[in-house]
Amino acid sequence: MTTKIERRIKIKYRVRNKISGTPERPRMSVFRSNKQIYVQVIDDLSGKTLAAASSLGMAAMPKKEQAAKVGELIAKKAQEAGITAVVFDRNGYLYHGRVKEVADAARNGGLKF
Repeated sequence: MTTKIERRIKIKYRVRNKISGTPERPRMSVFRSNKQIYVQVIDDLSGKTLAAASSLGMAAMPKKEQAAKVGELIAKKAQEAGITAVVFDRNGYLYHGRVKEVADAARNGGLKF
């Protein structure tokens, strides 16, 4: 029997075999811990992070609201870096809850998936 973390890692590797970020369309990767949420826009060909945002240091608010703010922030930072389209990498998490909030807020901020 596999644990929840092992299951997520198996899904993560299965997805990562299919998608990768290019300079024209980098990968937007989401990581969520129990308390925080982190997002990076990554160019996998050069191995560089082009933009990053997290909920660290944000005011106390519900986690879903924090996730939405992080989505808006990453969209703003990505557009400042000249990025308009990304490939979404949910990192093995279900597309639900905080991960969905980040994606929706980034879309509303102007990023295309």
